[in-house]
Amino acid sequence: MHPFLFLAAMRTGLFAEGRFLGKVLDEWVADAQEFVHIKLPHLIVILAIAVLLNRLLRAITFHMTRVAEQHAASPERVGQVKTLAGIFRATGLAVIGLICGLQFLDAFGVNLAPLLASAGVAGIAIGLAAQNIVKDMLNGVLILIEDQFNVGDTIRVAGVSGTVEAMTLRKTTVRDADGTLYVIPNSQITTVANLSIGYSVATVGVSVDFSANPDKVLAILKEIALDVRNSEAYKNVFLADPQILGVDSMKGSQLIFPVVFRTRATQQYAPVREFQRRVRLALEANHLLPGDPNRVFNSFFAKESETAAATRNPSAEHEAPPPRDPTTIKPQESNPFAGT
Repeated sequence: MHPFLFLAAMRTGLFAEGRFLGKVLDEWVADAQEFVHIKLPHLIVILAIAVLLNRLLRAITFHMTRVAEQHAASPERVGQVKTLAGIFRATGLAVIGLICGLQFLDAFGVNLAPLLASAGVAGIAIGLAAQNIVKDMLNGVLILIEDQFNVGDTIRVAGVSGTVEAMTLRKTTVRDADGTLYVIPNSQITTVANLSIGYSVATVGVSVDFSANPDKVLAILKEIALDVRNSEAYKNVFLADPQILGVDSMKGSQLIFPVVFRTRATQQYAPVREFQRRVRLALEANHLLPGDPNRVFNSFFAKESETAAATRNPSAEHEAPPPRDPTTIKPQESNPFAGT
């Protein structure tokens, strides 16, 4: 049957104009006209905006991933950016879908007030129950965006030091030098000390006995430090020549000579060990005693004994005393300044 004939037949009998079902039919027609005239264009515009936002969101996340693949310093950083891009995309699609759904429900005459009130109450309850999880995830997003640390970096966070083995939006996993694995919620990470960025500085305090000539010690330390710096094993590790700062302090009968090494990040340990090994051998070769805060330097009493010997033997007054090797001096059993 032709649609116009069908509509004409509908206006007879129970659907005649002025009757109950006829009035209902008229209201349906009026509502349909209003929907097509006003609400349908509105919904089409909303749908078009949603499609546009979806494509824009896809383009932004794709661009983030591509830039990370081209300029990221490590594969771990690329993985972090991809994870973050996926989270942004999923969250954006959820928000767009929710707004479009509410607009469609409103267009079909659904009362949204009870639904929004129920959602608000449920959101408050969930927020109070899971506020720590929300804090963890928000802080995790900031860690990824700001690139505070990556997998494989050596860090100090929340009173723990170690290497980052894994990280997600909720937690960071750190393993320390003893092999202990720590799982740290991201909300507890307030201060990050990243030991793997830039360079590392190590200061070695070389302790030498007070009897040693400081100029000679400085020359020895400088020679050893430069030899380590220019050796084949460590020349690519150093970023600058070692600095010998002179006599930093005197403690008891020891002199402290600090030596500063500036190397690539977390690569200072091997050259420092080699430097200390060579210093030990050089002290022995040059007959120099290592510093000891409990050793008493007895130059005053040595002069007194030499004066007494000259008094007893005048012929030996003009004879120069033989040089004494400080490494052969036995430790004094009592401290003369303590009166024992």
